[in-house]
Amino acid sequence: MLKNMRSDIQAVFDNDPAARSWFEVIFTYSGLHAIWWHRIAHAFYRRGWFTVARTLSQCSRFMTGIEIHPGATIGQRLFIDHGMGVVIGETCEIGNDVLIYQGVTLGGTGKEKGKRHPTIGNNVVIGSGAKILGSFKVGDQSNIGSNSVVLREVPPDSTVVGIPGKIVRQNGQPADRLRHQMPDPITSKLNELQSEIDQLRKQLATCEAEIKKE
Repeated sequence: MLKNMRSDIQAVFDNDPAARSWFEVIFTYSGLHAIWWHRIAHAFYRRGWFTVARTLSQCSRFMTGIEIHPGATIGQRLFIDHGMGVVIGETCEIGNDVLIYQGVTLGGTGKEKGKRHPTIGNNVVIGSGAKILGSFKVGDQSNIGSNSVVLREVPPDSTVVGIPGKIVRQNGQPADRLRHQMPDPITSKLNELQSEIDQLRKQLATCEAEIKKE
């Protein structure tokens, strides 16, 4: 537990240039407080003490303005910057070294049962006001733009912006360039047909030449 707390504090220094001292971080960063409340609530949740877990999570919400369901699974070194209005659903899974800004919602899209919230990979940055809704994965090293609404899976190393969210960069290249580089199955088939036609024309020309000789 102490080791996790130290890594959570270090995540603040790694992501926020305004952090000046351990004292300031421990006593004034609401995002850090919400994560620590959640780790305790999650421990009770895993043991089946659901009412106690929900009570702790509601206390955390009241104190920090950040709502994390005690059932959510959170990895190491999560940093919630500012944090007001962040909502993280029950079946959400968050990887390591994730950065979340204020107003983010990691939620569901209805009343479905089972896994209904997103899975966030490692080293993901989620901009302020973004909404990621549904049971799918946001791949490692991805960036979600501010106020985006993401409703489908995001491949690793992608940048998503807009409503609904669209991939604008992937693997360091603009998405439109990637689309041009990707083979078009219709074009490929047409090229194959054209090649066969050219071969048939050559064969026909050869037959005509042999007939004329006879």
